[in-house]
Amino acid sequence: MDAVVFDVFGTLTDWRTSIAAEFAETAGRARLDADWTAVTEAWRRAYRPALLKVLDGTLPCRTLDELHRLMLDEVLAAFGLTAFIEGDRAGLVQAWSRLQAWPDVPSGLAALQATPLITATLSNGSVGLLTRLAKRAGLRFDCVLSTEQAATYKPDPRAYLMAAELLGVRAGRLLMVACHPDDLEAAAGAGLRTAYIPRPEWGPDAPAVAPPAGVDVVVPDVPALARLLS
Repeated sequence: MDAVVFDVFGTLTDWRTSIAAEFAETAGRARLDADWTAVTEAWRRAYRPALLKVLDGTLPCRTLDELHRLMLDEVLAAFGLTAFIEGDRAGLVQAWSRLQAWPDVPSGLAALQATPLITATLSNGSVGLLTRLAKRAGLRFDCVLSTEQAATYKPDPRAYLMAAELLGVRAGRLLMVACHPDDLEAAAGAGLRTAYIPRPEWGPDAPAVAPPAGVDVVVPDVPALARLLS
């Protein structure tokens, strides 16, 4: 391998706990009450359908922040939480740049920095969002890559090929790391190598997600990946 790119939401960060806490804090100021974990999960479940609408042309191409805001307004309306004011909604959209990393991630990324491998993100988040998230969470990469740079979203094959092109490596020498089987299947379809890390992104009681068929590597966490690659 010459380079490693990481999915971010779910693979490196615990969006479920982080966003539910942001909802609870924001709602506390507004004296609103709900099952904030359920609201968070509904927001996240709206994510993939929204991306697919962009990819099939139903929705115009938008940044992920713009899509998050569109989805947030719909979810709040569905839960009867229309009392959230504009400032609250804008702050909740920005909460995706304040996600907490899974505990193993900072040390694992630091270990990869000690190898010759190039490390980068490859996420549907914007470059700005990912840069702020990495800085705040202490995540070390050689560079930040976003599907924004290809004017598309994963799982469009162009997103993965863009990463290989910008990093100056052959697709077959680029490793995509994710906890989402569909992400890895699309990466493999574009010629990348793949690594699966299981994450309890939907909570400890959610059913386990099996790695996709044909995945090249399955590891329990980022430090284990660093040991394997070194």
